[in-house]
Amino acid sequence: MNKKILLKITLALTLCMGFFSSCYSPNPMYGKWSDNSGNIITFNPDLSYSATISVNGISKQYSGNYSCIENVLVFTRENGSMNTEWDIRGSIMYLTWTNNIGQSTYLSLYHISK
Repeated sequence: MNKKILLKITLALTLCMGFFSSCYSPNPMYGKWSDNSGNIITFNPDLSYSATISVNGISKQYSGNYSCIENVLVFTRENGSMNTEWDIRGSIMYLTWTNNIGQSTYLSLYHISK
C-alpha cells in the first residue's frame, strides 16, 4: 500500500478516535453546574443543555444542543452557535460564555448534581 494512503488512513482514524472519545460516556460534563452569581448550565446525556447566564448584569436563558471536540464546546442557540474552550479541574468547570451581541463573561461553575 502506498505510504501516503496509509498515512491518510492513519490520520483519519486518529481524528475519528479523538472526536468520539472527547465526549465519552459517562461524560464528566453531565449534570448541573452553577456558581454564586446564579449562572447555571445543565448538560444532559442526549447532548442537549439548558442554561441561565448573566452577562453584564443581564440574565438570559438558553437551550439547545452541545457538542465537544477535545477542549472546545459548541453550543447551538436560537441565533446560531457559540464556541468556547473549557476545562474541568477538580469539581470546577471553567469556560467563557459569549452572548448573542458578543459580550463575554468568564465562568467558574461548580458541579452540583448529576
